Amino acid sequence: MDFEREYREARDLAESGLQSAFADGVDGPHRELLEAMEYSLLAGGKRVRPVLALKFCEALCGDMEPALDYACGVEMLHTYSLIHDDLPCMDNDELRRGKPTCHVKYGEWLALLAGDALQAAAFERLAASRRTTPAANGRACAILAQAAGRSGMCGGQYLDIKWEGRTLDGEDLSRINGWKTGALLEAACLLGLTASTVEPAPEQWEAARRYAQQLGMAFQIRDDMLDVESTEEELGKPIGSDAVNGKNTYAALYGLEKCGELVAALTEKAKESVGGAFERPEFLCALADSLAARKN
Repeated sequence: MDFEREYREARDLAESGLQSAFADGVDGPHRELLEAMEYSLLAGGKRVRPVLALKFCEALCGDMEPALDYACGVEMLHTYSLIHDDLPCMDNDELRRGKPTCHVKYGEWLALLAGDALQAAAFERLAASRRTTPAANGRACAILAQAAGRSGMCGGQYLDIKWEGRTLDGEDLSRINGWKTGALLEAACLLGLTASTVEPAPEQWEAARRYAQQLGMAFQIRDDMLDVESTEEELGKPIGSDAVNGKNTYAALYGLEKCGELVAALTEKAKESVGGAFERPEFLCALADSLAARKN
């Protein structure tokens, strides 16, 4: 298996779908809104969530194409969350992927609307997909809504802000990050299975959930480590902001050495989850290893 080639192919497929997502409105009176949406949506990045959707679909039915609309939708929702997280009333960040954040470039009110419109566009993309069945589209919308709402990203962001200034333990951090980060990663994996032309077995649904939960935890711990040990050039945003803002992080709670051990252990558990559940789990295992070692 050539991991880099397979990753590039999946990312490029998602990128092509995202590039053309709003082409029909570029000449309308709301073109600045579309410009702000595309500014954040097309700012680059690893596209981990759409890649997960595409490759879980492929792991089950041998084809990524059925999951393309779902992959685009999950990335739209992810981008909406980033725009809102960066707002002055939330994390008040001025850089994202090495560029000014949406509210810095377009103003707070337009950034807010751009995020709202991307969230709506995500569900529109899922519900209207012709690559899948109406029943699958309904299930996909439910999966994504659960990941976005009160027991997903919104709930996690609430706790993250509400509990600022408190000393949290590992269980508290896991609750925050399981909702804020892990829920959408899990949704991406389940969306890939939902799009598949082959019906997943119950144990495959469960394997995808376990994989995503372990991957999500490892992903967040690695994020916390990078905020301490990386550089602004590598991350594309200021480093050390967690400590400056008094945020509770795994790096602050456990230290970098222990965090590295946790990332390694969680990554192995993620790989074990899919190892016996899918005929070709090699890419998913290699992806887990890649994310554990990432520099940005």
